[in-house]
Amino acid sequence: QVQLVESGGGLVQPGGSLRLSCAASGSILSIYTMGWFRQAPGKQREWIATITSGGNKNYADSVKDRFTISKDNNKNTVYLHINSLKPEDTAVYYCNLQQTLSTHWGQGTQVTVSS
Repeated sequence: QVQLVESGGGLVQPGGSLRLSCAASGSILSIYTMGWFRQAPGKQREWIATITSGGNKNYADSVKDRFTISKDNNKNTVYLHINSLKPEDTAVYYCNLQQTLSTHWGQGTQVTVSS
């Protein structure tokens, strides 16, 4: 069993920055991919970025200039740094872990960008 707990969301003004965290625990294999998705009201869940256990990173074209994914292996935590926040970044942000034969999701953290 794997547990993912996101944190770091909140209300931010346009142009601000935020760091989301996803702490993973449980039966995590040595080879995995962790990522971030988001879902805005009335829209489908959207992939943002992934990072592999080996440290390879991939980003959606729409966010790669402002979003940075990173991880701390000692803390089993993945981060999403978001710069220059825009109102259209408002969404629930979800952490995801994929490994052999299983996929896991966190409960999500709300990010609201508004003045």
